[in-house]
Amino acid sequence: MKVALVTGASRGLGAVMARELARAGWAVAVNYANDTHGAEAVAADIRAAGGKAAAVRFSVIDQAQIRAGLDEIAEALGPVDLIVNNATGPQPEMPLMEQSWRTYLDQLEFFVKAPLELLQAVLPDWRARKSGRVINIGSEIAELGNPLFGNYAAAKGAMLSMTRSWANELGPEGITVNLVAPGWIPVERHAGVQQEAIDGYADRTPLGHLGKPEDVAHMVVFLASDKADFITGQKFAVNGGRTLV
Repeated sequence: MKVALVTGASRGLGAVMARELARAGWAVAVNYANDTHGAEAVAADIRAAGGKAAAVRFSVIDQAQIRAGLDEIAEALGPVDLIVNNATGPQPEMPLMEQSWRTYLDQLEFFVKAPLELLQAVLPDWRARKSGRVINIGSEIAELGNPLFGNYAAAKGAMLSMTRSWANELGPEGITVNLVAPGWIPVERHAGVQQEAIDGYADRTPLGHLGKPEDVAHMVVFLASDKADFITGQKFAVNGGRTLV
C-alpha cells in the first residue's frame, strides 16, 4: 500500500483530501501542527472505514520536525510516496502600506520553504525508486491578484513557478509534480462569513455557485492515481471557471 502525506490535514480541505485518498487505497499520514483532536478524528474515520492512517504532528516550517515526522510516518505506515502540500498559516489581508517583508516571508515559509524541505527530505529515496509524486495546493489568487493580499498572492505564485521547475528537473527520474489551484471553497474556518460575500463570489463564477471540498479532493486523487502517470508540471484550476486559462 502506497503512503500519502497530507500536510495540514486536521480539518478543512486537508481533512477531506486525506479521507478521499484513503478511499482510493492510500495509507494516509494526517499531518497537523496543533489540532491533535481534529487530526486523530480524521485518522480514526479512515481506520473505521477500513483504511490505514496515522496522525503525525510536526510543523512543516521546521526542518528538524519534518525529518522526525517522516521517520515517524515510515515507522507507522512506510516511506512516503506522495506529498500533498496543503498546510497554511494565518492569511491576513492588509493594505499595501501595512505589508512588510516579514508578512511576505510568513507566506513563503508555508508555500515555498515547507514544500522544498519536505521534498528534499524524501528525494534520495524517491530517486532510488524512480517514483514519487508532489501535489501542491495553490490558489486562484496567484492569477486574480486580489487586493490587500499581495503577500499571499506572491507566495502562491512562487509555488506555481516552483512546481513547473521541479517537474522539468525531476521528470526524467519518474517523479511528477503538479499543482491544484482551488477557488474559494468555504470550510470550517469560514463559518462566520456573511452570506452576501458568498453570493457575491458565486455571482462572479461562471458555474454560478461555490465548490465543495470534495471537488478539490477528487482532483488530488486523480493526480495521485496511475491515470495521471503522464501528467506533470501542470496547474489544475478547481474554481468553477473563474480563471479561464
